[in-house]
Amino acid sequence: MRTRTKVWLIIAATLVLIGCIAFGSAMSMLNWDFTKLSTTKYESNSYEISDNYKNILIITDTSDVVFIPSKSLTTSVDCYEQENTKHTVTVNDNTLVIKMVDTRKWYEYIGINFGTPKITVSIPQEEYNTLSVKSSTGDVEIPKDFKFESIDISVNTGKVTNHASASEILKIKTSTGSIRVENTSVGTLDLSVSTGKVTVSDVTSKGDVSVSVSTGKTYITDTKCKSVISNGDTGGISLDNVIAAEKFSIERSTGDVKFNNSDATEIYVKTDTGDVTGNLLTDKVFIAQTDTGKVDVPKTVIGGKCEISTDTGNIMISIGQ
Repeated sequence: MRTRTKVWLIIAATLVLIGCIAFGSAMSMLNWDFTKLSTTKYESNSYEISDNYKNILIITDTSDVVFIPSKSLTTSVDCYEQENTKHTVTVNDNTLVIKMVDTRKWYEYIGINFGTPKITVSIPQEEYNTLSVKSSTGDVEIPKDFKFESIDISVNTGKVTNHASASEILKIKTSTGSIRVENTSVGTLDLSVSTGKVTVSDVTSKGDVSVSVSTGKTYITDTKCKSVISNGDTGGISLDNVIAAEKFSIERSTGDVKFNNSDATEIYVKTDTGDVTGNLLTDKVFIAQTDTGKVDVPKTVIGGKCEISTDTGNIMISIGQ
């Protein structure tokens, strides 16, 4: 190695070492609290609402949204937010509107940000008409204390957890993030995710339970509904103690389909690559076909139609618990 190269390597190593020492010293002075490095300033703002309303509309960008029961008959909204992306809170046309107003200049988008904006909505435990939440990045959490006619949540990146009931329709759509619906009753359940896991547990639906995924697994347990309709590209689906009055209709490109103590009057399953296994509760007339794999189904001649087809995968179904 030439002398000049050695000199430059020694200089580079020395500069890296000096930088590490300086960084360590600075972080020690900050007690290793990385949030203190943030160039974005946050503030807390609270809003009290005394006007009556029956609908709720929230439009935000990067805030988590959390609902909690109010200890009084009034509504309060607490926002932990950036200085230049504050939220307005108003009541218009019988609707509580919470909306972010972005006043940042282009250069204010550049910086270090360790904070997590959050909107906490404290509302009385009453019945409401509609709830609509639209967010780019952030989690949404709705507890079981509230009842709505319809719920519509759309999030690009974030986790959505819902325990509230919706007498007409509960619709949740995410691009990247998980969806969890538990311990509630709905008219119709419509869930859609591009990349993420979907969990439905202890749900009673008067209508269909529809789940659409591009990449991600689906788990449905302890659920009663009219029909289960699900399609997806990559990711399996598991039905555990799921009863549908009419049908299961399931399609997957890549992923297993599993039944455990579940049943419907008619069943249709199609996968390109994946096994179809498990047990049903009542006799079916089976139409099972696989291009590459093994078929093992009961040879019953009564009951509703159960049509299962796979390109690559086994089909193994039994009857009874």
